[in-house]
Amino acid sequence: MSSSITGSVDYLVDARWQLTSTSAGSCAHPRDLPTDASWITAQVPGTVASVLDRPDQDAVDWWFVTTASVREDTALSLTFDGIATYSTIWVDDIEIACTRSMFVPETIHFTCDGSIVDIAVRIGSMDAHLKKRRPRGRWRSSLVAQQGLRHERTTMLGRAPVYGPLHAPVGLWRPVTLRDQSRVRDVQANTSLNGNDGVMRIRAEFDTEPTSVVLRVGESTFALPVGCLLDEEVTIADVALWWPHTHGEPVLYPWSLDVDGRTLHAGRAGFRSAVLERNDASVTLKINDIRVFARGGCWVPPDPTRLWVSADRMRTELEQVRSAGLNMVRVVGTLVYEQPEFWSLCAELGIMVWQDVMFATTDPPEDPEFVGSVEQELGALTLTVGDNPALVVVSGGSETQQQATMLGVPASEQHIPLLQKTIPDLLASELPGVPYVTSSPSSVSGELHTHVGDGIAHYFGVGGYLRPLSDVRTARVRFAAECLAFAVPPERRAVEKMFGSANVAGHHPEWKAAVPRDRGSSWDFEDVRDHYVRDIFGVDPNLVRRDDAELYLDYGRAAVCEAVTRSFEHWRRHDSECGGALVLTLRDLVPGAGWGLRDSNGSPKAPWYSLARMSRPVSVFFVDDGLDGLSIELIDDTAHSVRCALRVALYGPFGPVGDMHETQVELEPHSAQSVSLDRVVGAFADINHAYRFGAQTYVAAVAELVDEHGAVVADATHLIGERPVRQNDVGLTAHAEKVGPGEWTLTVTTQWAAQYVCVDVDGLDISDSWFHLAPGASRTLTLTGDKPKPSGHVRALNSIKRAHFN
Repeated sequence: MSSSITGSVDYLVDARWQLTSTSAGSCAHPRDLPTDASWITAQVPGTVASVLDRPDQDAVDWWFVTTASVREDTALSLTFDGIATYSTIWVDDIEIACTRSMFVPETIHFTCDGSIVDIAVRIGSMDAHLKKRRPRGRWRSSLVAQQGLRHERTTMLGRAPVYGPLHAPVGLWRPVTLRDQSRVRDVQANTSLNGNDGVMRIRAEFDTEPTSVVLRVGESTFALPVGCLLDEEVTIADVALWWPHTHGEPVLYPWSLDVDGRTLHAGRAGFRSAVLERNDASVTLKINDIRVFARGGCWVPPDPTRLWVSADRMRTELEQVRSAGLNMVRVVGTLVYEQPEFWSLCAELGIMVWQDVMFATTDPPEDPEFVGSVEQELGALTLTVGDNPALVVVSGGSETQQQATMLGVPASEQHIPLLQKTIPDLLASELPGVPYVTSSPSSVSGELHTHVGDGIAHYFGVGGYLRPLSDVRTARVRFAAECLAFAVPPERRAVEKMFGSANVAGHHPEWKAAVPRDRGSSWDFEDVRDHYVRDIFGVDPNLVRRDDAELYLDYGRAAVCEAVTRSFEHWRRHDSECGGALVLTLRDLVPGAGWGLRDSNGSPKAPWYSLARMSRPVSVFFVDDGLDGLSIELIDDTAHSVRCALRVALYGPFGPVGDMHETQVELEPHSAQSVSLDRVVGAFADINHAYRFGAQTYVAAVAELVDEHGAVVADATHLIGERPVRQNDVGLTAHAEKVGPGEWTLTVTTQWAAQYVCVDVDGLDISDSWFHLAPGASRTLTLTGDKPKPSGHVRALNSIKRAHFN
């Protein structure tokens, strides 16, 4: 995990940065800046777009200037953690550095003669750089129009239309610090396992030889050899392992490096093994020798404009991921490397990270300067994550190999030395024990990189390619690093706040600006969602939208819920060939119907609840196996045994049919099993109406895992047969009751089968929503937040009438 410098004053902590622009190439030095330049206060860390909404940000040069007060005759270190993108840096009007990558930090060491330091940074026009003639790639990227971006170490965010109306990041997007020169530089810790023992390798460089160097790890203390270069390994006996939160405790050890009696660096480290087993076409992720089903999604920056958030906000974002039962996020190669707080919180919360190197769809150049820049950015990454147990996979980029394959480039012409030699060699040295894949997606057995049943897949059969929901079974996905992309509408109240009403949906330019589309395509992902509304519910979404825009969006929300549920039911069942699935994406970048399962404000959308139900560490759910009836899938990801009563109730149109069926089950730690519903019932009853012998008897089945104290550990409701017909009233009621400060229970009951019950309440967090209820059944939810009392309504997709509560 990233270590921190301790006890060092930052002279720029309260600095006031000023910002102005000049035409590209017009000013070569700060002295040349116009005297009548218009200056505004900049946000650092941040981007130009953080404070200024200009469409021509890539067309001009940008200047950032500030002044710092320091001690006279002081040896200083000026560090820029990230500048987007081409920059020149002056200190006291002396040019001291240039950068060409937004992903490489720059540190300048100098001595200040006076007590004032003037700093100026010019960030050059990206458009001007892209006009330079440079070698073409072997293939064209379909992601961006400006093919010259293949030569740039910068993000696709704001430059790839698929991400919506965002400005390209320009500016000092990561912190800038000015400190007294430290005695120690480039401190890097790496951890590994040797049997039951933990091994930490510590490396550092000293300006002058110290008299004592002491490393403290947890309760252990190690005196290290002294010298100007430090490269030592220490062993911590019988370490407690770090686990993803779904499978155990994410144990971390505090560590510090003391030099001559003073703590100069401190951090927290974890010990775990991570293996990505690849055998024939299969992919299995193992943490500490235990198979882990990875579920989660592709991460996007919480603030896509500034690209920097407070530690508290980052914690809120990641705690939402954890509370939903998700255990992996993927930092995608089209975006940016995340800030240090992201990494420390993922380690603390037990969230695994799949990290792409920042490549996407382009053909990376092989010139030494470009390769050297990539090696520098990876060096910066390893300094941040060397001892961080959350990092479990590194990928050479997003669709870097798939793009060439989809464009028909012969396999013999797709060789990319950077991805297949340079990067893995560097990672093997700097991040030993972290699995690497050449790209996402990528084949394992030698098939084309487009084959979803081989190796790492991007699975959009259910989604962009309009395959039926049953395709998730026949595709035989082994590990989906991306999947299930839909234009997901925010919840009703969010739509009203963002757009005024649902009437803009499907056609208004402001609405459509946020709907993802592949560059150059004649369709967008709202068309995809409408296809599944038609396929699943048998209604024409265009006609529904003309009559009732709110209902139109509800059908869309429910269709995505259905796709998520059906897919994860198959991928997570006990005999699944799938080792993990990450949805595209966890959050929207801009307001509207984006790919995110949460909107741009962080509020959950409908399928967020579906994914959370399917991701619980202890789970029970039904799978329809056709003529073999319904199977009940039981999963215990945790480190503890689960001994429960499995209770199953069957429901007809008007309520329960027959007695409750009960059997005892025992799940060993990190295990799963399946039991036939027919076996639990004890007789063939054609429960899922697959044989169609006469009229359908059952409309729903409910399963619960109940512990010895009578508490429900996990539950599932499965609606059987044709989708319930939309009717005037299914008999929904809702009753709220206060149980503590800022906490209420909400009990929802229905008289008839209720399909996709939505709890619509403003200003409170809801424990669940968009679920099914069997006839006569009820469900108790938790509402939390800072409101005097809850008010809202409960509605179902198959009911016109809603139930209000307050």
